[in-house]
Amino acid sequence: MTRDELLAPLARARGDQVVVTTMAMVRPWARHSDHPLDFASADSAMGHAADFALGLALARPERQVICLNGDGSMLMTLGTLATAVEAGARNLVLFVAQNGTYEVTGHQRVPGGGAVDFAAMAAAAGFAHAARFRDAAPYAAALPSLLAREGPVCIVAEVERGAEKPLARGPGQKERYLRASLADAVRELRRVLEERP
Repeated sequence: MTRDELLAPLARARGDQVVVTTMAMVRPWARHSDHPLDFASADSAMGHAADFALGLALARPERQVICLNGDGSMLMTLGTLATAVEAGARNLVLFVAQNGTYEVTGHQRVPGGGAVDFAAMAAAAGFAHAARFRDAAPYAAALPSLLAREGPVCIVAEVERGAEKPLARGPGQKERYLRASLADAVRELRRVLEERP
């Protein structure tokens, strides 16, 4: 499936969840959503967006937190799977967009390429629900049910390779959530979380 086929149904189904994006998911998500609860984890911490999302989920158990992760980033922090289960993060939904490359750093091959089964790893770690999709239609049909389940939930989608460039922050960025510094973006997310029930 394409990245748009992955993200468009999620943007339509998305309510007041926090959505944390990283690396090659940052700009594509911004094409589908411009919500105050979108957060780009795009600052030299590759692999740690899932950790950040887990921390948010634990700090705000009343709110669902969605992480849009890549396979390269997920491979760097597989321990997050076991930690999310051990911590009881029932409000965490972890997406893994699997395309076999470290896209924004130059398309280096991810170790294991498309052979690593992240859904099976999540299930083995104890995730309440783990699903893997190759085609857009079954994914779109299953998404509402998966988002409604008690987590942690892992959704792995095999996506086509893209051409996302390295990320930067600053006032010249097209995407609203990349215009602020990391510190200002965190302060803004905290402010919005404190305002919304």
